[in-house]
Amino acid sequence: MAAAALARKLTTKQCSIRLIESAEIGIVGVGEATVPHIRFFNATLGLDEADFIRKTQATFKLGIEFCDWARIGDAYIHPFGEFGRYIKDVGFHHYWVKLHHLGDPTSLFDYSYPCMAAKLGKFMHPVNDPNSIYKTFSYAFQFDTTLYGPYLRSYAEQRGVVRTEGKIVGVRQRAEDGFVEAVILENGERVEGDLFIDCSGFRGLLIEQTLKAGYEDWTHWLPADRAVAVPCETTEMSVAYTRATARQAGWQWRIPLQHRTGNGYVYSSQYISDDEARRTLVENLEGPMQAEPRFLRFVTGRRKKSWCKNVVATGLAAGFIEPLESTSIYLTQIAITNLVEMFPDRDFASTNTDEFNAMMQVEYERVRDFIILHYHATERDDSPFWDYCRTMSIPDSLAYKMELFRERGHVVKYKYGMFYEPSWHAVYIGQRIVPKRYDPLVDNVDVEDVRLGLRKLREAIRLAAEATPNHADFIEKFCSSKEALRR
Repeated sequence: MAAAALARKLTTKQCSIRLIESAEIGIVGVGEATVPHIRFFNATLGLDEADFIRKTQATFKLGIEFCDWARIGDAYIHPFGEFGRYIKDVGFHHYWVKLHHLGDPTSLFDYSYPCMAAKLGKFMHPVNDPNSIYKTFSYAFQFDTTLYGPYLRSYAEQRGVVRTEGKIVGVRQRAEDGFVEAVILENGERVEGDLFIDCSGFRGLLIEQTLKAGYEDWTHWLPADRAVAVPCETTEMSVAYTRATARQAGWQWRIPLQHRTGNGYVYSSQYISDDEARRTLVENLEGPMQAEPRFLRFVTGRRKKSWCKNVVATGLAAGFIEPLESTSIYLTQIAITNLVEMFPDRDFASTNTDEFNAMMQVEYERVRDFIILHYHATERDDSPFWDYCRTMSIPDSLAYKMELFRERGHVVKYKYGMFYEPSWHAVYIGQRIVPKRYDPLVDNVDVEDVRLGLRKLREAIRLAAEATPNHADFIEKFCSSKEALRR
């Protein structure tokens, strides 16, 4: 991703780009679900969406379904789209809250087109008509990351990036300031550079092992520290959403692709053994396994400095927040985007570096709060893991956000960060945090008019979703990988 973006934005007259990677070093390769921001990254590169989908065996994604999180038996979808529409300049959810307090049993999620379409197995592209229900949503992708990497590698090489197959076995620093001046490959080659981008994953070869940037551990808030992943055959209908099902000591993902389904169990080793986690995952697969389960270990948190001296860390080298809301590729993307916007010259001004680090800190902490919300906003006490999550202390920033919403339905707004109001509404309401009060301006509209208006909107959304093409049919017509596989 970094090589492709820099090759797109910078000319060969400005710099040369060398990509060093080894096929012998495995990748995590299980982060197959994304958020809508990936579309804009791909568009910035000028990628053709249909070609990208075919080459990566992708499907579309309208949101994430959460099962058994607040209580066993609960289910809701965090959609990539709006709930209803503003009425007289007041947020739609305030009207829903008033009717809810008056005894109306209608779910907030019935007022979301992407929720309805996802559950019906439907998909289409949004339209440009601002008055259309088909304008009220966005979408992302579910794709095979082991195919996305080579796809971008080819893109980068076509634009002048020189790829070197090899392992880095040594790092050389300048004596006067500690800047990295070269890396040494296994074959003895010395590769010099002005700027180094560390994409070495959890190792943090340059950012941590060499420059000692430091790591901020968030395990006390996000206790899951392991995952076991396995692909299986797809037997269920193709759906345009990812599923996250809460388990005894964590949660299980299901990500449907065109050629298989990705599965994994993210769990805390403090509350369940590896063998038991593997057994739980295998027993809950929809089809036969296509490989042996693979285990991963991680420490949730972030690098204290993503940019240190002349090294910029991206991806897992910069930090890791577990994959619950598909944030890992987003955080990689935003680091690359910020680097392009703040690309340095050879003097590496500290103000530039400091601003980059401050922006990345904000991004990580706001994602962190949103993920912690899922665990903490639970009523479950049926296992030690969930009892811990329910009763644990949380960051002050999240406690403030939760209290503000609980008291009057207000979502804290901010300029930077990937999750906006509808996302917070989905998780709050989906996990049974309903505001005690609503905006008093709601009372300026006759309650019967509100009931009628909401009923009409609900019916219109249902009809729009029912009229949408089936997800599988849309892929078959627009971007099926079958022809690419035949070729």
